[in-house]
Order: sequence, then C-alpha cells, then structure tokens
Amino acid sequence: MENNTAKQRYKGFFITFEGPEGSGKSTQARKLAEFLTAKGREVLLTREPGGTPLAELLRKLVKNFEGEEVMHADTELLLIEAARVQHVQEKILPALQSGKVVICDRFADSTTAYQGGARGIDPDSIAFLNRLAMAQCVPDLTFLLDLPPNIGFARANERKETKGEHDRFEEEQLNFHLRVRNAFLAIAEREPSRMRLINADRDPDTIYQEIRAIADKLVR
Repeated sequence: MENNTAKQRYKGFFITFEGPEGSGKSTQARKLAEFLTAKGREVLLTREPGGTPLAELLRKLVKNFEGEEVMHADTELLLIEAARVQHVQEKILPALQSGKVVICDRFADSTTAYQGGARGIDPDSIAFLNRLAMAQCVPDLTFLLDLPPNIGFARANERKETKGEHDRFEEEQLNFHLRVRNAFLAIAEREPSRMRLINADRDPDTIYQEIRAIADKLVR
C-alpha cells in the first residue's frame, strides 16, 4: 500500500490482518472482533477476497479455478481487485461511515505481496488498481503475522476445515511463499506507523494478548 494513498474521512476504525498461509490470521481476527464487541464497539468482521455474495463468487474462482486453461497472473489480479471494489463499496465503506470497527482478514497489502512480490506484476500497476478499488479506505492499523513458509505449510496441512485440500496459492512452491513473506516484510519496513509486525511462531494466546494490547490502546 502506498504512503501517498489518500484516506477517506469516516467515524469508524479500519483494522486489517495480513500474513502468509497458516499464520493464524483468521483466528486472531475473530478473537479481536470478539474482544472489541465485548468492549461495546460495533464490529464488522470480514475477509478478502470475498465479503459479499458477488465477491465470494470471485473468491472461489480465484482460489479454486480448475479449468483446462491457465489463469494468467493479470487475470488473477483483476479478479481480486474486482472483488475488492464490491467489498469496499457494499460493506467496508458503509460500515466505516457509520462508525463501526472493520476487521478484515487480508486487504490490499496481500495483493502487493502475492501478485506483486510473488507473481512479479508491475508494482505501479498494482498500486494504481489498489487505490482504485480501496476508494480511499486505508487501514488505520495492520497486523502482519510473520511466519516462515515451511511452518505455515505444516499448519495448513493440519487444518481440519480444509480436509487435506489446498487452494491455488497453498499449492505454490516454497520459493513463491518466500517471495510473499519478503514482500510483506518490505511493506512493514516502509510503513511502521500503520503495520505492526507480530511473530506468529508462538502460542496463539500469547499472540492474541499482544494484538489485544495494541488494539486496546488505539481503538476507543
């Protein structure tokens, strides 16, 4: 995400969770949503790609496409950005304007890391499309759950909900996921005021306590 991205003015607070496969983003996002709800805040917990019926259809296409033809990297990128437009316009922006806390499992940083850092698509093109799709909804706080890819793979293989099935990204080679991790770390280095780097190779409750303490100070 670019530092010069203009930001919408709204009443709410926008939190995103980023990280490689198996880093525990979804679990931590859910736990934080429960904590902030208990504090009395209205919370929208959502995810990308997805978040609306149309965007969820695009998610299935991007993550589980099994057609005879190859899905090109640019096609993948445009489908993800199309899902983001729908998600932002239908759910994220209205929630923020109404004063809710929005917690999103993945957002534009994932596009920069996966389609940019790993797929090698021109970063200027990705930055332009991210700005267009985000509609100036820039996260106020991003938790980057950092984890070596080999550990993430082991965790993903143990997840009960996947039943041993893996999507197109989980099936990529180790070098792909190393590039993803490096791209995420580069974003964190560029934007330390927004992104908090969290060591995800720890007990989930220890991770949650750190995340909760940070959010508790910033979300009022």
